[in-house]
Amino acid sequence: MPPAPPPKVWTIKELLAWTTTHFKEKGIEAAKREAELLLAHVLQTTRTDLIMRFEEEPTDAERAKFKELIKRRGDGWPVAYLVGSRDFYLLTFEVDPGVLVPRPDTETLVVEAINRLKPLTAPTVLDIGTGSGCIAISLAHWKKDAHVTATDISPDALAVAKRNAAKHGVADRMTFLQGDLFAPLPSTQFDMVVSNPPYIAQSEFADLAPEVRDHEPRQALDGGPDGLAYYRRIAAGVGPFLKPGGSLLLEIGWKQDDAVRSILAERPELELGPTLKDMGKNPRVVTAKKK
Repeated sequence: MPPAPPPKVWTIKELLAWTTTHFKEKGIEAAKREAELLLAHVLQTTRTDLIMRFEEEPTDAERAKFKELIKRRGDGWPVAYLVGSRDFYLLTFEVDPGVLVPRPDTETLVVEAINRLKPLTAPTVLDIGTGSGCIAISLAHWKKDAHVTATDISPDALAVAKRNAAKHGVADRMTFLQGDLFAPLPSTQFDMVVSNPPYIAQSEFADLAPEVRDHEPRQALDGGPDGLAYYRRIAAGVGPFLKPGGSLLLEIGWKQDDAVRSILAERPELELGPTLKDMGKNPRVVTAKKK
């Protein structure tokens, strides 16, 4: 009778290989990257460091924790919520189910905003619906003399944003206000107003990826019946809060360019600028200036 095969040794390398295959079978696109993120989180290390430790065997407790995260990811939880953070524009932001997970497409807005702020001295910026604070904090981080005001209707989101501001050392140049759009603002004008508002049409929710539809905050996604409700409200209300010549930068859904440009074009106080495309060559940021 042949001897029994030796028990499988669950090294870091074997765990990552198995999990990557499992995630691919679940239809998870970035299967290898997400397997690495989850195991690095469990082992309190970096993805790069995992490669150097391929032959190590995690403890039973670490494997049990990893197994639980694999199950939750397979059930649709975004990996960013499972590890509690997401990288965005060279910074790492705390995230939880009270805020939208930052997307690489939103970096298009940040790059344009920084380019416009560079020649200005001590500019003031308003970020409407700040969520995790990824836009506002990135601008404060890269433009060292800027003061950034960030509003959000959600107190839970503002709590996350405040922690992120403290983490990145910009809290002393930021103001956080709770309320709906412009409602909490004093009578003041800004050099720039930016926003990544909710822009998913209510009819499109059924077609969203389950990890977005079932786990990210609907309040940060729901743009009304046609997805354009917040663009109308921002366009109607932004005039008094922009300095003459001040910039308005709005992230949009890739199919919304014409509609949002039409909404802004109806405002006599605004002058339309170009629409900027993201890395995927999709329309992503509509720009305008105060006349």
